[in-house]
Amino acid sequence: MLMSQLYAPTLRETPAEAELVSHQLMLRAGLMRRSASGMYSFLPLGLRAVRKVEQIIREEMNAIGGQEVLMPIVQPAELWQESGRWDDYGDEMFRLKDRHNRHFCLGPTHEELITALVRSEVRSYRQLPLRLYQIQNKYRDEIRPRFGLMRGREFIMKDMYSFDQDEQGLDESYWAAFHAYERIFRRCGVEAHPVEADSGAIGGDVTHEFMVLAEAGEDLVLYCPHCGYAANVERAQGVEPEGEGAQVELKELQEVPTPHVSTIAQVCSFLSVQPENCIKTLIYLADGKPVAALVRGDHNLNEIKLRKYLKCDVLELADEETIYRITGAPVGFAGPVGLDVPLYADYAVKQMANAVVGANKGDHHMINANLERDFSVTSFADLREAQPGDPCPRCFKALEGARGIEVGQVFKLGTKYSQAMGATFLQENGVETPLIMGCYGIGVGRTVAAVIEKNYDGDGIIWPISIAPYHVVIVPVSMKDQVQAEAAQKLYAELGAAGIETVLDDRDERPGVKFKDADLIGFPIRVTIGPKSLEQGEMEIIIRRTKEKISVPVEEVLTIIRQILEDGDVK
Repeated sequence: MLMSQLYAPTLRETPAEAELVSHQLMLRAGLMRRSASGMYSFLPLGLRAVRKVEQIIREEMNAIGGQEVLMPIVQPAELWQESGRWDDYGDEMFRLKDRHNRHFCLGPTHEELITALVRSEVRSYRQLPLRLYQIQNKYRDEIRPRFGLMRGREFIMKDMYSFDQDEQGLDESYWAAFHAYERIFRRCGVEAHPVEADSGAIGGDVTHEFMVLAEAGEDLVLYCPHCGYAANVERAQGVEPEGEGAQVELKELQEVPTPHVSTIAQVCSFLSVQPENCIKTLIYLADGKPVAALVRGDHNLNEIKLRKYLKCDVLELADEETIYRITGAPVGFAGPVGLDVPLYADYAVKQMANAVVGANKGDHHMINANLERDFSVTSFADLREAQPGDPCPRCFKALEGARGIEVGQVFKLGTKYSQAMGATFLQENGVETPLIMGCYGIGVGRTVAAVIEKNYDGDGIIWPISIAPYHVVIVPVSMKDQVQAEAAQKLYAELGAAGIETVLDDRDERPGVKFKDADLIGFPIRVTIGPKSLEQGEMEIIIRRTKEKISVPVEEVLTIIRQILEDGDVK
């Protein structure tokens, strides 16, 4: 490709909209352009990187018996109503009607459609196992799209679905995909750590997210450097403290005025106490029924844990009117003493004594509240968000924290969709049984962005060779110099004939402009052709990752470049 013809409009200034490095560089290097909030057009360089990630994915999915299909983006509402997710999925779903007033959605995911497809064709155990995948656009109406490809409303995803006849088969499919993901991300040039996660709207009991650790990550990952345990903050398990807590004298319960003091920070400042001496009382509706959740003042409630513990379908914070009706007080003054709803407390609350709590009365709190004497708890459970420094649930040593970018996730769905939608098969003994399903997703564009977040410097992108849009850029100092131009064109032809993806910067630009663009775009190898080096029968090879410069005889340039590409990235 000639640079004069390549549609790669680079930018010298960073667009104001771009916050993350990957977002900035993908715009500046001419990889993509914003079309609407959370939606981007890929330009040729960006699309080439995306296609290379897709090809790696295809190779690894095919290697574990995956077969590629392509399903419609527009999905009928009837299928989502069968699974029960049409109403549950929420406002993130793009919904539309056709001219006949029939309801559809833009697919945020494809569990319903693939289940309907398979149930119409698979009837016998002899047709199993089955692993089908696709690579296509997905749509989710994010309330706040941001960070470029990290959280968009339109994005490219690889989603594979496995169908097995029993749990053993599902286990084999799950771990086949799990290990394929390890290979995919390694081949893409990043280390993605598998962590235990929550299944969210997809469902299922067992799931792992693949996280690329980076400061730009939206998710907090907790991990144990000693035993290898890792989980995102939504899933990380807490450890029930041993013993009955500190043995202290129980002081007299007192109600104290706290005018206009409703937050933990305000309470601590007003009463001169620490957050760990306070109890937060949060009022929720669990499937419409009020409950209270208690956590220590310096802890955050994990709503996912609470919902699972209560085994409810819908868990939501009560509104101000409901809180006032239940507690007799405005928001910020709820407390467990005298509260006539089920109380569910995090384990840490069991260790507390003489705590500060809301008084269920406006502008008042209680001090010296104690379990059993002043209030009783329905049950204790692991209900809070884990945090760095907490004990590991496996080896009990301290957990550490890091930010992570989720690039993939694998799920064991079981019969969640097959049972609801009547996708069954006949076992060898003739018994009709729901198909056992798994689901496996990779964010393709997000993977490209994560690669950039881990591979850049002050000059631009540093592409891993495996997904670089082009491998080599040839930069003659001056195309007006006939000797340089002829040498550049000859090398360009040789590299092309050898199957090496090459760009020739034939623009009538100053050398500095060409060099800056080459570094910004991130070509792994740059060949500089100048008058002095040619006089000596040499060209200069620059390795983008290390900035190493090598003067090479002209007749050996092709051999050296081929060797560099075969050896892979120079770390």
